[in-house]
Amino acid sequence: MMDEPWWEGRVASDVHCTLREKELKLPIFRAHSPLLKSRRFFVDILTLLSSHCQLCPAARHLAVYLLDHFMDRYNVSTSKQLYTVAVSCLLLASKFEDREDHVPKLEQINSTRILSSQNFTLTKKELLGTELLLLEAFSWNLCLPTPAHFLDYYLLASVSQKDHHCHTWPTTCPRKTKECLKEYAHYFLEVTLQDHVFYKFQPSVVAAACVGASRICLQLSPYWTRDLQRISSYSLEHLSTCIEILLVPLFR
Repeated sequence: MMDEPWWEGRVASDVHCTLREKELKLPIFRAHSPLLKSRRFFVDILTLLSSHCQLCPAARHLAVYLLDHFMDRYNVSTSKQLYTVAVSCLLLASKFEDREDHVPKLEQINSTRILSSQNFTLTKKELLGTELLLLEAFSWNLCLPTPAHFLDYYLLASVSQKDHHCHTWPTTCPRKTKECLKEYAHYFLEVTLQDHVFYKFQPSVVAAACVGASRICLQLSPYWTRDLQRISSYSLEHLSTCIEILLVPLFR
């Protein structure tokens, strides 16, 4: 993992283009798993574990992606197997996306209340075997873009000096507005993990929609700026359906 975040580097635009190319090759999620009804529960477990281990959002989102697509392709028939695959996905994703000193040890994972309360323990042999199975299932390619890979790049252009609040007054402190918008955007980013409906959209669309939904919540005008359209290549029309889905829980 690079010391400098890619979205702050000189080649950020090139990295973004490469991620956009890679997302076009992602497999279609078919929602065929017989254990799909348990998905929300295991996503919550992965979220809690990643938070406990202070993993980066990219690792968390990659872990959920691996779990979803593995379940979609292979017959994971028991709860024990699903626990094993879920934890293995998280550890594998953390090794790929996070700093080496942030990668949790198996003992650390096993000792959490989250797993001990479920009376689940993963052995090293089970972990190694499942990690190998996962790597083979994904052809040893874990460079799989998720919305978390795009969000910070789009946040660079999320607030402008020309923004107005409530369609009238200019924003008084763009820095504070940007901090608040970032919190909203990361909230929406986590919302996208909860429902597999977001696989209908490309990851970059979901990330851009998180920014758009955040601007709407903060009542920033316009809802989508020229800078955001330039950096993402998306218009508000491209994002409207995804934004609507993101905002539904807030307006129930």
